[in-house]
Amino acid sequence: MAVEQLFNLLWQDYIARLCPSAHQVQQLLQEDEALNNDHIALRTFNLAPVGIETLAKPFIALGYEVVGHYSFAAKKLDAIHLQHADLSLPKVFISELKVEQCSAELQDIVHRLVKQIDRSTLQSSAFLFAGRLWDLSFSDYQQLAQESEYAAWLAAHGYGANHFTVNVNQLQRLTSVEQVNQRLAESGFTINQSGGAVKGNPKVMLEQSSTMADMVSVRFQDGEQTIPGGFYEFAKRYPTAEGPLYQGFVTASADKIFESTHQ
Repeated sequence: MAVEQLFNLLWQDYIARLCPSAHQVQQLLQEDEALNNDHIALRTFNLAPVGIETLAKPFIALGYEVVGHYSFAAKKLDAIHLQHADLSLPKVFISELKVEQCSAELQDIVHRLVKQIDRSTLQSSAFLFAGRLWDLSFSDYQQLAQESEYAAWLAAHGYGANHFTVNVNQLQRLTSVEQVNQRLAESGFTINQSGGAVKGNPKVMLEQSSTMADMVSVRFQDGEQTIPGGFYEFAKRYPTAEGPLYQGFVTASADKIFESTHQ
């Protein structure tokens, strides 16, 4: 599968299942050309066979390299980001929950979910946008959410991009993250205010913001429920001392972006 095809399939899953409002966001921000995607983000558990390396493997096969490592102690998460030599291609941010640091109740639920996975489905990169690879009850979802919104989101939605990211540097009319936020707020979108509407600043060479996740219908073993799905992010990058734009991520900002999927 070519890089462009993989990202297109991830996008189609994202707008159909996780973030239906993405089309509206694009219409609000679209100028004379298609919007550039700065990065996508994927979530997983740190359990075999679906640890972070499993999700990274299809991207590495397409020429990506791991270039950054991050830790989020309070949320019990580790993360990496992958980048392609062709910087016009989106970066990939993959995080995983350190299940062993969670309660015995959460560990029990997550281990039961992962045991349901048919390992043969992981041989194709299509699992990255395959959604849930296990059955889940709403009561288990609710119990996970009491301890970890991240675990609950992943258990409910499975595999897919929880967000795409507009490259604000590309925009000609709305040239700041603040202006993007204002345009979206005027159209009825709720901006993630955790840590401030704009996370980061020119000193750390990256500014980010995001909408709060769409509320989407998800089928559980005991019926359908409406829960947070995917969201849209906006990123503006600033030059490093050497001149090129900064290509990494800022842990303090990313920590707050995770909360775009909170209840």
